[in-house]
Amino acid sequence: MEKILKNKVALITGGSRGIGKAIAEAYLREGAKVMLVARSREELKAAKGELKKFGEVESCPADVSRAGDVKAAVEATFRVFGRIDVLVNGAGAYGPIGPSEEVDFEKWKNTFEINVFGTFRMMQEVIPHMQRQKSGKIINFSGGGDTALPRFSAYHASKGAIVRLTETIAAEVKEYGIEVNCFAPGAVNTKFLDEALAAGEEKVGKERYEKLLKQKAEGGVSPEKAAALCVFLASSASDGLTGKFLSAVWDEYPKWGPKEIAEIMKTDQYTMRRKV
Repeated sequence: MEKILKNKVALITGGSRGIGKAIAEAYLREGAKVMLVARSREELKAAKGELKKFGEVESCPADVSRAGDVKAAVEATFRVFGRIDVLVNGAGAYGPIGPSEEVDFEKWKNTFEINVFGTFRMMQEVIPHMQRQKSGKIINFSGGGDTALPRFSAYHASKGAIVRLTETIAAEVKEYGIEVNCFAPGAVNTKFLDEALAAGEEKVGKERYEKLLKQKAEGGVSPEKAAALCVFLASSASDGLTGKFLSAVWDEYPKWGPKEIAEIMKTDQYTMRRKV
């Protein structure tokens, strides 16, 4: 079978571990060339070593909250691969956990520096290249952006911002053939889960803490579910779909063809909306 991402070039931030790494592997298996971006050189080296058996993969250390690092990562991708067809904004931080009146404001603000401003900086840097190509797919992480979760205000507020940012940028760049979507991966067991458990029951809250312990014990949602959705969003199978917020767990996107996507785009379905 023809690999559905054959010769596509993808830049994946947060690609050295967890969901980002699972997406990188799925892309490589489908024929894409991948640039991994993350802060840790050691983790990037290890991830690249594991993933190179699946295809052509390179890495670039960068902190998405720093404008110079973002520019350098994009330049490195063009230097190695010559283009960017897919941008996955997976770099993120949980931020401070606890009652909002007690958390450290500087740490709260830094969560936005990474989750929101980092995502925006990457899009700012990549979009002009995609505009010249008249094509491109951008995929943003927005897990938790559709709910209110007490004691996780920095993370959930920042992810909510990503949903509206995605809708806005999608409307701006649609005329250039660029499609921008975001998604929630579900309750995947990642470093975020470990951070929440390490914060302890007092900060997390008894009910939430018990749910996290159960998630840890049961294994959580497979990161491959998120990777499968990201393959769909990066491929021609999702052509015409833009400005939407999808769930890797609940939405039946494998059943969507051009007709279904056209119908979805006529509605406010899968968006941040208010119904009376």
